[in-house]
Amino acid sequence: MGVFVSYILLGLSLAAPIGPINAAQIDQGIKNGFLHSWAIGLGSIVADLLFILCVFFGVVHFLEIPLMKSFLWLFGAFVLFYTAFESFKGTKEIGIGELRSKESLKKTFTNGFLLAITNPLSILFWLGIYGSILADTIHRYNLAQVLLYGGAVLLGLMIWDVFMASVSSGFRKVLTPSLLRVISTLSGLSLLGFAAYFGFQAFKLLFHF
Repeated sequence: MGVFVSYILLGLSLAAPIGPINAAQIDQGIKNGFLHSWAIGLGSIVADLLFILCVFFGVVHFLEIPLMKSFLWLFGAFVLFYTAFESFKGTKEIGIGELRSKESLKKTFTNGFLLAITNPLSILFWLGIYGSILADTIHRYNLAQVLLYGGAVLLGLMIWDVFMASVSSGFRKVLTPSLLRVISTLSGLSLLGFAAYFGFQAFKLLFHF
């Protein structure tokens, strides 16, 4: 049980650092409520599950190719720029009355999935650091235990997803519209900052800067 809990904590520690997903969850929670914020996180968890499967099937070496790394950084930057633009556009719609979401939960889920699946930092972590953790786990435990502990990591991610959705949607209920606009704008700027960083990393790889 202690090992299982430690893997849940690993999942929490993976999700907790401020990044594009958390910024997008805050933005969606403020504008559209709990379900949309939760859908962003759920989309990212599905992407994380794909990363775990990639580790199982040994895709790490393919992603070490410089051209592939450059593509990942560029595509990640594009997705983040687009998401930031949508965030700024939606900020104007925050008012005193109840917000009517123009995005479906399906689209929000897809955005969360794309944000995670195109994030090179997530890719490098899951296929690098988690790959080494998995190798150690496979060496020490049988297949059933390995799958159980992989599920514990995903459970930790889901717990954080629900927490972020609850907090961000709670802000929407207690804060004034002007403060909500400020927080939403800061979330958009955060996404824009990550996009610029991703673009710079791609530039360095392409031109050996």
